[in-house]
Amino acid sequence: MTRKYVLVGTGGRAEFFYGAMVRDFQETCELVAFCDSNQTRLNYANKLLTDKYGVEEINTYTQERFDEMIETEKPDIVIVTSVDRTHHRYIIRALELGCDVITEKPMTVDAEKTQAIIDAIERTGQNVRVTFNYRYAPHNTKIRELIRDDVIGKVNSVHFEWALDTQHGADYFRRWHRDKRNSGGLLVHKSTHHFDLVNFWLDTEPDVVYATGGLHFYGKENAEERGVTRFYERAHGSEYAKADPFAIDLESNDHLKAMYLEAEKEDGYHRDQSVFGDGINIEDTLGVNVTYKNKAILTYSLNAYLPWEGFQIAFNGTKGRIEVQVREQSYINSGGNKSDEGKLDEKMIRVLPMFGEPYEVEVEEKEGGHGGGDPELLNDLFGIPKEDEFNRAASHIDGAISILTGIAGNQSLATGQAVKVDELVDLKRK
Repeated sequence: MTRKYVLVGTGGRAEFFYGAMVRDFQETCELVAFCDSNQTRLNYANKLLTDKYGVEEINTYTQERFDEMIETEKPDIVIVTSVDRTHHRYIIRALELGCDVITEKPMTVDAEKTQAIIDAIERTGQNVRVTFNYRYAPHNTKIRELIRDDVIGKVNSVHFEWALDTQHGADYFRRWHRDKRNSGGLLVHKSTHHFDLVNFWLDTEPDVVYATGGLHFYGKENAEERGVTRFYERAHGSEYAKADPFAIDLESNDHLKAMYLEAEKEDGYHRDQSVFGDGINIEDTLGVNVTYKNKAILTYSLNAYLPWEGFQIAFNGTKGRIEVQVREQSYINSGGNKSDEGKLDEKMIRVLPMFGEPYEVEVEEKEGGHGGGDPELLNDLFGIPKEDEFNRAASHIDGAISILTGIAGNQSLATGQAVKVDELVDLKRK
């Protein structure tokens, strides 16, 4: 059965979805329209359809014509890949107009918007799915399998360190993400992946969250303290930017030029803002403690300016320990091939039994972004889903629980107090 789709938000993340649909899932999907706040970007998305994928252009609608698009095109499913703070608006309206929704993570950015989405799902009876591709990465699925199979017994504590490098990490401080109103900060926009993985691995949910951190590297004040004296607002047209390894050149990348530089005339959005400028109000250095409902504890850190990209984890259980190290290729959103996002450089899963010899666990290598997880996620969304013993498809409840850890973390950062997750949102579980 073929289902009809429309997509809202044709920026950097959108092509991951629509490219796969028109290339690999033509028998099950019909992409009928794009919607965005910027007509130049809409036109460029259509140009990619014709030039890159060899398919016909589709209808385009600016954001104020969203209802008209739904009425005219009659889609079954709306894909939401817009700026995070607008997710709830499109999700809720799509549900009210009788559509199901696939949304990019994070589902939304704060407790109020989360509750509004939950209420709309309850009210309309429609379905929302959240795209957690990291669940599908073979090494992450293998970790879930080892814990499920009691290899190290009951997991009592997890130490989880995520490293963003000076290419990928810096990118959040050039773009709209640098304003916490837009993204919820890295604890929501980025860490939602990581908190979802812990929920998935341990088959539990967060209970109490305490967070600390701040903006310690990026931003003008931090640069001044390190002796920087030459500042600029954006890289395009700046002589100072030419000597800054943190700057990106939109002019030299045809994709970034077409999607952002040539679209500025419509909305004034600058994709290449200085990471050492004013106006950044998200954290780049974060530490979080979480107590889960099964009594396990998590110590988590995220740093966005490190020399390597990836993560290290230790799971401590009643029968031993699992150690994981994954290094990923560096990546700038829309700056290269989609399949390079989250692509592995190296990985290691090591089991240390309490009374036995340590051993490494082999994991099948797979092609595609996010360690080979992206193709499996895309098939789950747009193809014929395979039977999945790990239940990796993420519901709106999974999406809400993952962001509530970050939302609680943001509240803790603001108040200095630990936050009870269940007091933030009524998930209305049946």
